[in-house]
Amino acid sequence: MRWAWLFLAACAVGALVSYWPRGAAEPYTGTLPVIANAPAWTLRDVDGREVRSADFAGKVIVVDFWATWCPPCLEEIPGYIALQKKYAAQGLVILGLSVDAAGVTVVKNFATGHQMNYPVLMADDSTVKAFGGVSAIPTTFLIDRLGRIRHRKVGTAAPDWYDSVVASVLKEAGLAEASAASPAATPVPAAVP
Repeated sequence: MRWAWLFLAACAVGALVSYWPRGAAEPYTGTLPVIANAPAWTLRDVDGREVRSADFAGKVIVVDFWATWCPPCLEEIPGYIALQKKYAAQGLVILGLSVDAAGVTVVKNFATGHQMNYPVLMADDSTVKAFGGVSAIPTTFLIDRLGRIRHRKVGTAAPDWYDSVVASVLKEAGLAEASAASPAATPVPAAVP
Protein backbone atom coordinates (compact mmCIF):
# COMPACT_ATOMS: atom_id res chain seq x y z
CA MET A 1 0.00 0.00 0.00
CA ARG A 2 2.87 2.36 0.85
CA TRP A 3 4.27 1.73 -2.63
CA ALA A 4 0.98 2.74 -4.26
CA TRP A 5 0.81 6.03 -2.34
CA LEU A 6 4.43 6.78 -3.10
CA PHE A 7 3.88 6.34 -6.82
CA LEU A 8 0.63 8.26 -6.77
CA ALA A 9 2.51 11.20 -5.27
CA ALA A 10 5.33 10.67 -7.75
CA CYS A 11 2.88 10.72 -10.65
CA ALA A 12 1.44 14.01 -9.40
CA VAL A 13 4.92 15.53 -9.32
CA GLY A 14 5.60 14.06 -12.76
CA ALA A 15 2.42 15.57 -14.12
CA LEU A 16 3.42 19.01 -12.85
CA VAL A 17 6.89 18.68 -14.36
CA SER A 18 5.51 17.29 -17.62
CA TYR A 19 2.85 19.89 -18.22
CA TRP A 20 4.94 22.88 -17.21
CA PRO A 21 4.94 25.31 -20.15
CA ARG A 22 8.04 25.11 -22.28
CA GLY A 23 9.01 26.49 -25.65
CA ALA A 24 10.07 24.51 -28.67
CA ALA A 25 13.28 22.71 -27.83
CA GLU A 26 16.27 22.87 -30.12
CA PRO A 27 17.65 19.48 -31.19
CA TYR A 28 20.37 18.18 -28.90
CA THR A 29 23.77 18.20 -30.60
CA GLY A 30 26.24 17.70 -27.77
CA THR A 31 27.85 14.74 -26.04
CA LEU A 32 26.06 13.44 -22.98
CA PRO A 33 28.10 12.85 -19.82
CA VAL A 34 28.39 9.43 -18.24
CA ILE A 35 26.20 9.52 -15.13
CA ALA A 36 26.81 6.02 -13.76
CA ASN A 37 26.98 2.40 -14.74
CA ALA A 38 23.52 0.98 -15.32
CA PRO A 39 22.44 -1.59 -12.73
CA ALA A 40 21.96 -5.26 -13.51
CA TRP A 41 18.40 -6.51 -13.07
CA THR A 42 16.11 -9.44 -13.79
CA LEU A 43 12.37 -8.89 -14.28
CA ARG A 44 9.36 -10.60 -15.85
CA ASP A 45 7.63 -9.33 -18.95
CA VAL A 46 3.84 -9.20 -19.24
CA ASP A 47 3.86 -12.76 -20.64
CA GLY A 48 5.74 -14.07 -17.60
CA ARG A 49 9.10 -14.56 -19.35
CA GLU A 50 12.27 -13.70 -17.47
CA VAL A 51 14.13 -10.75 -18.97
CA ARG A 52 17.60 -9.66 -17.84
CA SER A 53 19.47 -6.44 -18.46
CA ALA A 54 22.30 -8.58 -19.87
CA ASP A 55 19.94 -9.64 -22.69
CA PHE A 56 20.45 -6.17 -24.20
CA ALA A 57 24.24 -5.98 -24.03
CA GLY A 58 25.62 -3.85 -26.85
CA LYS A 59 22.31 -2.05 -27.41
CA VAL A 60 21.30 1.53 -26.69
CA ILE A 61 18.45 1.21 -24.21
CA VAL A 62 15.69 3.56 -23.10
CA VAL A 63 14.37 2.36 -19.72
CA ASP A 64 11.06 4.07 -18.96
CA PHE A 65 9.44 3.71 -15.53
CA TRP A 66 5.74 4.34 -16.12
CA ALA A 67 2.17 3.33 -15.13
CA THR A 68 -1.11 2.88 -16.98
CA TRP A 69 -2.84 5.45 -14.77
CA CYS A 70 -0.25 8.22 -15.27
CA PRO A 71 -1.30 10.82 -17.91
CA PRO A 72 2.25 12.04 -18.70
CA CYS A 73 3.34 8.43 -19.10
CA LEU A 74 0.57 7.82 -21.61
CA GLU A 75 1.55 10.98 -23.48
CA GLU A 76 5.02 9.53 -24.10
CA ILE A 77 4.01 6.11 -25.45
CA PRO A 78 3.45 7.17 -29.09
CA GLY A 79 6.91 8.76 -29.11
CA TYR A 80 8.52 5.58 -27.79
CA ILE A 81 6.65 3.51 -30.39
CA ALA A 82 8.02 5.85 -33.08
CA LEU A 83 11.58 5.71 -31.68
CA GLN A 84 11.49 1.91 -31.60
CA LYS A 85 10.39 1.81 -35.26
CA LYS A 86 12.88 4.45 -36.38
CA TYR A 87 16.01 3.20 -34.60
CA ALA A 88 15.56 -0.55 -33.94
CA ALA A 89 17.84 -1.44 -36.86
CA GLN A 90 20.53 0.78 -35.32
CA GLY A 91 20.39 -1.12 -32.04
CA LEU A 92 17.87 0.85 -29.98
CA VAL A 93 15.65 -0.98 -27.51
CA ILE A 94 12.85 0.73 -25.60
CA LEU A 95 11.88 -1.00 -22.34
CA GLY A 96 8.72 -0.01 -20.48
CA LEU A 97 9.05 -0.88 -16.78
CA SER A 98 5.57 -0.67 -15.31
CA VAL A 99 5.17 0.27 -11.66
CA ASP A 100 1.44 -0.54 -11.71
CA ALA A 101 0.24 -2.11 -8.46
CA ALA A 102 -2.91 -3.38 -10.23
CA GLY A 103 -0.95 -6.27 -11.69
CA VAL A 104 0.31 -7.79 -14.88
CA THR A 105 -3.10 -8.42 -16.48
CA VAL A 106 -3.97 -4.71 -16.42
CA VAL A 107 -0.58 -3.81 -17.88
CA LYS A 108 -0.67 -6.53 -20.56
CA ASN A 109 -4.15 -5.48 -21.72
CA PHE A 110 -3.05 -1.85 -21.78
CA ALA A 111 0.13 -2.60 -23.77
CA THR A 112 -1.83 -4.66 -26.29
CA GLY A 113 -4.54 -2.02 -26.62
CA HIS A 114 -1.98 0.74 -27.20
CA GLN A 115 0.04 -1.40 -29.66
CA MET A 116 3.25 -0.96 -27.71
CA ASN A 117 5.94 -2.41 -29.99
CA TYR A 118 8.58 -2.74 -27.31
CA PRO A 119 9.06 -5.03 -24.29
CA VAL A 120 6.89 -4.17 -21.29
CA LEU A 121 8.19 -5.47 -17.98
CA MET A 122 6.88 -5.40 -14.43
CA ALA A 123 9.21 -3.30 -12.26
CA ASP A 124 9.89 -4.28 -8.67
CA ASP A 125 11.19 -2.39 -5.65
CA SER A 126 14.75 -3.66 -6.04
CA THR A 127 14.98 -2.47 -9.65
CA VAL A 128 13.56 0.96 -8.78
CA LYS A 129 16.11 1.19 -5.96
CA ALA A 130 18.95 -0.02 -8.22
CA PHE A 131 18.28 2.91 -10.56
CA GLY A 132 18.63 5.29 -7.61
CA GLY A 133 14.94 5.55 -6.86
CA VAL A 134 12.18 7.07 -8.91
CA SER A 135 10.84 10.33 -7.47
CA ALA A 136 8.18 10.80 -10.16
CA ILE A 137 6.85 8.97 -13.16
CA PRO A 138 7.59 8.87 -15.92
CA THR A 139 11.31 8.64 -15.20
CA THR A 140 13.43 7.54 -18.12
CA PHE A 141 17.06 6.46 -18.36
CA LEU A 142 19.11 6.36 -21.55
CA ILE A 143 21.82 3.71 -21.47
CA ASP A 144 24.62 3.49 -24.02
CA ARG A 145 26.07 0.34 -25.66
CA LEU A 146 28.68 0.08 -22.90
CA GLY A 147 26.01 -0.14 -20.18
CA ARG A 148 26.42 3.41 -18.88
CA ILE A 149 23.55 5.73 -17.97
CA ARG A 150 23.94 8.80 -20.16
CA HIS A 151 20.70 10.68 -19.49
CA ARG A 152 17.92 10.76 -16.89
CA LYS A 153 14.61 12.39 -17.72
CA VAL A 154 11.90 13.04 -15.12
CA GLY A 155 8.57 13.86 -16.71
CA THR A 156 8.07 14.24 -20.42
CA ALA A 157 10.08 16.03 -23.07
CA ALA A 158 9.27 17.20 -26.57
CA PRO A 159 9.43 14.06 -28.75
CA ASP A 160 11.68 15.68 -31.38
CA TRP A 161 14.13 16.83 -28.73
CA TYR A 162 14.27 13.41 -27.05
CA ASP A 163 14.71 11.80 -30.48
CA SER A 164 17.82 13.99 -30.93
CA VAL A 165 19.15 12.94 -27.50
CA VAL A 166 18.72 9.24 -28.37
CA ALA A 167 20.23 9.82 -31.82
CA SER A 168 23.31 11.43 -30.24
CA VAL A 169 24.01 8.26 -28.25
CA LEU A 170 23.32 6.02 -31.25
CA LYS A 171 25.69 8.14 -33.36
CA GLU A 172 28.33 8.07 -30.65
CA ALA A 173 28.05 4.30 -30.46
CA GLY A 174 28.43 4.13 -34.24
CA LEU A 175 31.62 6.19 -33.98
CA ALA A 176 32.92 3.80 -31.33
CA GLU A 177 32.27 0.83 -33.61
CA ALA A 178 33.99 2.60 -36.51
CA SER A 179 36.99 3.36 -34.29
CA ALA A 180 37.28 -0.27 -33.27
CA ALA A 181 37.10 -1.39 -36.90
CA SER A 182 39.63 1.13 -38.22
CA PRO A 183 42.45 2.79 -36.29
CA ALA A 184 42.16 5.83 -38.57
CA ALA A 185 38.46 6.39 -37.77
CA THR A 186 37.37 9.42 -35.77
CA PRO A 187 37.30 8.63 -32.03
CA VAL A 188 34.23 9.09 -29.85
CA PRO A 189 34.33 12.49 -28.11
CA ALA A 190 35.16 12.38 -24.40
CA ALA A 191 32.26 12.66 -21.97
CA VAL A 192 31.61 16.09 -20.52
CA PRO A 193 32.34 16.08 -16.75
